[in-house]
Amino acid sequence: MRSPRTVILALGSNLGDRLDFMQKALQKIHEEIGWIQDVSRIYETPAWGFDGNPFLNACISVNTRFEPEFVLQKLLAIETGLGRERNESDNYRNRTIDLDILFYENEIIVSKELQIPHKGIEKRKFVLLPLLDIAGSMKHPVSGKKISRLLEETGDDSEISRTEYKLNKASRDFKFPKCNYIAVEGNIGAGKTSFSTMISEDFNAKLILERFKDNPFLPKFYENKDRYAFPLEMSFLADRYQQLSDDLAQYDLFKDFVISDYDVFKSLIFAKITLHEDEYSLYHKLFHLMYKELVKPELYIYLYQNTDRLLENIRKRGRDYEQNIQPDYLMEINKSYLNFIKSQNNMKVQVIDISGLDFVNNRKDYIYLLEEIDSHI
Repeated sequence: MRSPRTVILALGSNLGDRLDFMQKALQKIHEEIGWIQDVSRIYETPAWGFDGNPFLNACISVNTRFEPEFVLQKLLAIETGLGRERNESDNYRNRTIDLDILFYENEIIVSKELQIPHKGIEKRKFVLLPLLDIAGSMKHPVSGKKISRLLEETGDDSEISRTEYKLNKASRDFKFPKCNYIAVEGNIGAGKTSFSTMISEDFNAKLILERFKDNPFLPKFYENKDRYAFPLEMSFLADRYQQLSDDLAQYDLFKDFVISDYDVFKSLIFAKITLHEDEYSLYHKLFHLMYKELVKPELYIYLYQNTDRLLENIRKRGRDYEQNIQPDYLMEINKSYLNFIKSQNNMKVQVIDISGLDFVNNRKDYIYLLEEIDSHI
């Protein structure tokens, strides 16, 4: 999963309700590509390169996790969905919507399908003017010149007028970032780390990730559960307690938004499954001595995923010691989590069924989850 990158896009329309087509395109970009960061003013310009209706043009910057080629595919699909008709030739023609990638960070890409930066930037005043609104100090990755300099040097003398029209950024005014502390839980392979990381990046949250990779007992446990279950669960408990105690103490929970990809109560849930009765009795006592000292999450989210999908995710991420995990073990974990959730009267808990969703690769699924959490709060 990639961290968000900035892509700058050009929008244009010269057919029908031009402003409406541009607004609909912006909404689709929000839903399918990424968060809209900046929107330029809208300029009216004569058709460039052919005799046609005047255009409305604008530029936007977008934070996206998707690769440039995928962004291009999405833009082409949005154009088609908004009624753009293409012909076999490269000739310019009137269009309901025109969407182009101008920049993708400072990358330089030349392929059969895609050229970044867009090859026509410095020659087109109708691109440079809105670009100046949102990226005036940016340097062209090839020439090294700022957008303001390119505008001064362009040979395009087209008459371009700034309009009073405005494009509205899609709303991202969610309530949940006002929470102090959210814990995201789920079965092995449910995607809790990916989801927590995405929220932390998008909403400037402090992120706490479980340090399971460093546990020396974990690979041994999957080889011999009876022998290594107790030292594994004890080491996890100690590490989780230490991490949450240290990390949460660093933050002002009245000001900071904190999200973690686990809650310490998972220690008791897994111990109930893996330990013998006498071991669990001792473990239970130790757990509650530690638990009462910890800050509790304001919201506990459980991402429920079906067993087949969990096994597929486990296979894809390729951790050797997880490849022999059996379906029955995953079903028992799900059952234990749900039993725990039913018993919680003093904690705000939300169970979200993510079976059939792919919130990493499908932005609509990601926004759906955010809206589900927001509505619950």
